[in-house]
Amino acid sequence: MTIRLTNAAWAASLVVLASATAAAAQDCPERGALDVLYCDANGDMVADTPTDPAELNDPNTLVFAYTPVEDPAVYADIWAPFIAHLEAETGKDVQFFAVQSNSAEVEAMRSGRLHIAGFSTGPTPFAVNLAGAVPFAIMGADDGQFGYRLQVFTQADSDIQQVSDLAGRRVAHTSPTSNSGNQAPRALFPGLGVVPDEDYEVIYSGSHDQSMLGVVAGDYDAAPVASEVVDRMAERGLYDPADVRKIWESDPFPTTSFTLAHDLDPELAETIRQAFFSFEFEGTALGDEFEGVSRFIPITYKDQWAVIREIQASNGVEYTPQGLAAN
Repeated sequence: MTIRLTNAAWAASLVVLASATAAAAQDCPERGALDVLYCDANGDMVADTPTDPAELNDPNTLVFAYTPVEDPAVYADIWAPFIAHLEAETGKDVQFFAVQSNSAEVEAMRSGRLHIAGFSTGPTPFAVNLAGAVPFAIMGADDGQFGYRLQVFTQADSDIQQVSDLAGRRVAHTSPTSNSGNQAPRALFPGLGVVPDEDYEVIYSGSHDQSMLGVVAGDYDAAPVASEVVDRMAERGLYDPADVRKIWESDPFPTTSFTLAHDLDPELAETIRQAFFSFEFEGTALGDEFEGVSRFIPITYKDQWAVIREIQASNGVEYTPQGLAAN
């Protein structure tokens, strides 16, 4: 079964969330950037598991979501083998939650309607700080390598040869919270000769898919996109690589973080983690879709997202409900 969520829930709930946050604020020795709903006594930068057993959650049905994509129905099928594995390992029903935006996905976990989620690179800090998401895994290779690159594409016959040539052009960014689609370009491009919104016009496309298709169609002169997304699009025949040309790419960034709600019963949370780490990609639709990865590998938000937090800090990002809603 697939659940679908629209953006309306997030926009309508800001006032409710604000009052709930104030009511739930607790005495806490340390919380860092976390919302007052959460505590971080051990300094690992993610929400602590509640110490009161009455606050722990052990749902009969687990709800799982993957980062917003152009066609959620396709990804519901792709994730079906993993969901079956998760059901077998936990003994619980698991439902796929088709979210429509990063904001909606964060709000769903914050409100307790989402238990397991894959958050895109840029929105992950919002999920951690606003929704109590606890990142624990990432897709990687057998040798432990993982990551993707920010790449900049233009039309194959374009006269754009380097990032500084974007001056005066129409350039597609994906969404304000996206790392490779917006935050990283804003942090890195000034050192390459152009300042987004000042030297070129930024047009938000809504997704990496739409940015790339817009470049192919000539709607945009260029676009910064995530390498893992454009690779999968090419493999599925959604565009012809001969129609575009890559002019620049970054060093690797972490990919989608897989997270748990902070208030899951510790025994259940550990069972879910082990289900991720025991899943075998080979021969499944998931393995076919995510070429170059073969397993989930353990990570921490504190370590693997340090570079992302640095990029977002340089852009003045604040992890607040209002900040996320504005994005």
